[in-house]
Amino acid sequence: MSLLDWFDNLRKSEPEIKPQQEREIADGLWTKCPECGVLAYTKDLQANNMVCFDCGYHMRIFSDERIEQLIDAKTWQPLNHHLKPTDPLNFHDRKSYSDRLKELQNKVPLTDAVQTGTGLIDGLPIALGVMDFRFMGGSMGSVVGERLTRLIEYATANAFPVVIVCASGGARMQEGMLSLMQMAKISGALQRHKEKKLLYIPVLTHPTTGGVTASFAMLGDLILAEPGATIGFAGRRVIEQTLREKLPDDFQTSEYLVKHGFVDSIVPRTQLKKTLANLISLHQPFFSIEGHN
Repeated sequence: MSLLDWFDNLRKSEPEIKPQQEREIADGLWTKCPECGVLAYTKDLQANNMVCFDCGYHMRIFSDERIEQLIDAKTWQPLNHHLKPTDPLNFHDRKSYSDRLKELQNKVPLTDAVQTGTGLIDGLPIALGVMDFRFMGGSMGSVVGERLTRLIEYATANAFPVVIVCASGGARMQEGMLSLMQMAKISGALQRHKEKKLLYIPVLTHPTTGGVTASFAMLGDLILAEPGATIGFAGRRVIEQTLREKLPDDFQTSEYLVKHGFVDSIVPRTQLKKTLANLISLHQPFFSIEGHN
């Protein structure tokens, strides 16, 4: 036997050494904060309403989670969820608007960019609208406007306070003028709500911009915002080019707007339910009197 054959037989007789497998981490078990990079156990983070334990960054959440955080268990009653958008202008860009709607409705468990309904918040009745950025950037089309208008009208008829959690890029361009008309329609419903001396509180979350900011987001009796939220009408670059000057670094943040009187208070998400309940309870005796008139 040659020396090479001997070494070959020796190699074949040695037990195969398998590479050590890395311990697998179940998908979604940990969540990394996009602001500070700290890893947190997802269940603990969810229990903290998706607010980073280390830096306080408010991670984006969607309408289902928001409703679960704000509304008492088993009290949520959806309103007008049967309303679905159409394509009245037969709009096309890279693809047709109707195809975009079908694609999104198959991708996310929503038919449009807002959920509306009633429920209890610490035992107090409330009419709640929650916008959802997953659906075309939370843009306001005809169905969003109609759902919010009907919600407000229902609240007015039943002497309920209204809370709308805003998260939107503004009016939906695929519906053109029909989208812009929703600003006046919702604002008119809010005016009738106000004439009954009923409470309306918008909660501005990241981001709240465009036609939503220019209408119902800024019409509240009390305007609340989450920390670090982007709130504005036109984009920062457009404003800088128009004014031809550099804007402050914190421009169009909730902190900047509180400082300049556009927002009444910044409320961390972990305190939002209790804050809303306290504000509503302060007005609740008046609601009860109005409801019987």
